[in-house]
Amino acid sequence: MPQRKKRIFAVVIVTALLLASWFGGKYFALFDARLAPGAVRNLFFGTPVSPADVLYEVEEVVSGLLVPWSIVWTSPDRMLIAERPGRLRVFVGGKLLDRPLVTFHDVSRGGEEGLMGVAVDPEYSANGYLYACYAYTRERENGKEEIVDRLVRLHDDGTKATVDRVLIDHIPAAEFHAGCRVAFGPDGKLYVTTGDATEGKLAQRLDSLAGKILRLNSDGSRPSDNPFPDSLVWSLGHRNPQGIAWHPKTGVMYETEHGPSLVDGPAGGDEVNVIVAGANYGWPLVSHEKTRDGTVAPITLFTPAEAPASAVIYGGSLLPQFFGNLFFGALKGEGLVRIVIDDDDPEKVMRIEKLDNVRFGRIRDVAQGPDGAIYFSTSNRGGRGEPTGADDRIFRIVPKK
Repeated sequence: MPQRKKRIFAVVIVTALLLASWFGGKYFALFDARLAPGAVRNLFFGTPVSPADVLYEVEEVVSGLLVPWSIVWTSPDRMLIAERPGRLRVFVGGKLLDRPLVTFHDVSRGGEEGLMGVAVDPEYSANGYLYACYAYTRERENGKEEIVDRLVRLHDDGTKATVDRVLIDHIPAAEFHAGCRVAFGPDGKLYVTTGDATEGKLAQRLDSLAGKILRLNSDGSRPSDNPFPDSLVWSLGHRNPQGIAWHPKTGVMYETEHGPSLVDGPAGGDEVNVIVAGANYGWPLVSHEKTRDGTVAPITLFTPAEAPASAVIYGGSLLPQFFGNLFFGALKGEGLVRIVIDDDDPEKVMRIEKLDNVRFGRIRDVAQGPDGAIYFSTSNRGGRGEPTGADDRIFRIVPKK
């Protein structure tokens, strides 16, 4: 073949491969977002890099939702979805039920707040308990209104859920920085994140529940081994944490939180932290790369901001190449971020990639399902996204058929 034809042939092949990668339908491409600040480079497209890897694809699970904030399961066939306007929806037997399991009619939803975190009791099959964190407006003694968070325990009888007990009330909140991620740790304790309620100084005060990670028993009482006397506070100095997860082997706790957004500091500085009991994570004393004695620095930062809205560490066998990797949904960054952590050093980040080719838009929650798949929800109908006619939706990553 003449040299000119060889060059033309090579250009055609490369162009075809690039177009296939760009328009590759439901398959993810992996991107390295940490080569340099702001750099994004395509690493590979749907191809395994070791014999243990499996090809994967993305399936739509359910559509027509309104800002799904949390995804949990009460059984392998029954998924509960918290919609921010106050509804806890049921997806069972492959169908989204019209009637919510419960609706919180007093929920505040003027900004980013609403019905947010939901968790399932480790003993759910025996007690039917669910836990929900939501924002509402109350009137103060001076007649002014304020937004606060409330954590409740619910009893689910299979057709409806009713409030069994209020566990914590009047947690400082606001239209922004309302926290409210809820999850059980491997120790069987309930952990709750709280935002700084747009008052950064509260994150440093032990007499305030704002800007903290809280730890409590499932009945709302304080565990005897909490780090501060007579306090639910597990860690402090957080701006707006919305993701907590534990490594399936080491039990190490990780957290993701939003960094400043110009009104309270330089933009960016989203954090991933290793959480230690009693530790101070610095906000608002420090942010970004700044350090200060007595505070703990994040294991990685994101500038420009990704706006991390969740966290899960994959512990299944369905997608073996992701075992031990931390994932979070990116709102501003619009994608699913994967963080590869060193097997021998829980604070060492080996690689950070963004799984994002189909452009799902803003992603909120990410969770591992009972089937071993990775599920994630979009958040395009919350006022900042560009929703399609099917949004909001839940997808899952599964082995390619």
